[in-house]
Amino acid sequence: MATNNNLYQTQLPRLNSKNYHHWSVQMKVLYESLDLWSIVDKGISQPVNPFAQQENDLKELERKDKKALFLIYQSVDDPIFERISGSKSSKEAWDALHNTYRGQDRVKVVRLQTLRCEFDGLRMKESETIEEFYNRVISLINQMRLNGEDIEEKRVVQKILRSLIRKFEYVVVAVEESKDLSVLSLENLLGILQSHEFRMRNFDDDSTEKAFQVSSKLKGKEHAKPLAEIQCFYCHKFGHIMKYCKKRKEDESEDVNFICGNEFKKDDTMFMAIEELESFFDNGWCKDGVCDDLVKENKKLCKLHGKLKEIDDDDNDA
Repeated sequence: MATNNNLYQTQLPRLNSKNYHHWSVQMKVLYESLDLWSIVDKGISQPVNPFAQQENDLKELERKDKKALFLIYQSVDDPIFERISGSKSSKEAWDALHNTYRGQDRVKVVRLQTLRCEFDGLRMKESETIEEFYNRVISLINQMRLNGEDIEEKRVVQKILRSLIRKFEYVVVAVEESKDLSVLSLENLLGILQSHEFRMRNFDDDSTEKAFQVSSKLKGKEHAKPLAEIQCFYCHKFGHIMKYCKKRKEDESEDVNFICGNEFKKDDTMFMAIEELESFFDNGWCKDGVCDDLVKENKKLCKLHGKLKEIDDDDNDA
């Protein structure tokens, strides 16, 4: 559609059965830019006794009204056009569409409640960049405004600062102390956050690269180290590790033999002492009742020791 001076063409929004609110907002802005909104909104009042100048003005208003009506006809789908094709003025057609789709206002209220809840629960994700999070916030804000929410920019700025992840906490403190949040624009806030994000990313990349280089050097040294430089932790000689140390194996074997030998000696000594004690009692050195009881108990101990000895021998043979 060409304007009066034919300098540019405007792409008209298209009304279907689901987008009346968006369509009406865009059409209103278009009418205001063409100085036609007052005619669409209020209509044309006919003078009672018009004189020549008023008649000329009236004709000009009627011409503008037809232009506004034509724009409505051009911006609706065919089924919707059938509903307003009999309209005589732009106001009549505009009001007919509003009355038809005003039920969407109730839907708009319900949707706005959902958007408000989503805004309150909005949080930056760990995997998101500042720009990605910012775009998600702006998209939600635009939807809220299209559905009738009058949300101030300073409220959005405060919400973004409260919703950043932990690694931006020191940036939030710096912004709150150095900036007046009531006048800080979203674009300035985005620039500040992206600047700090860029610095943190460079720092993380440098740290990772240095750590990788150190790890690579250490790993290379371990693989290149010759066998002659490897020292045993047990014998402190070079050329092998403790797992394969011969001296460690020999010492462990000697310790086992020493322990077993001591156990055998202790058993033999104990057995000889018991035999001598039994001989002492049997030879009559003590013949009272108490000694007799001791002899009996001594013989029981000897028998018990013999049985235990047999069990130990069987276990050692096994």
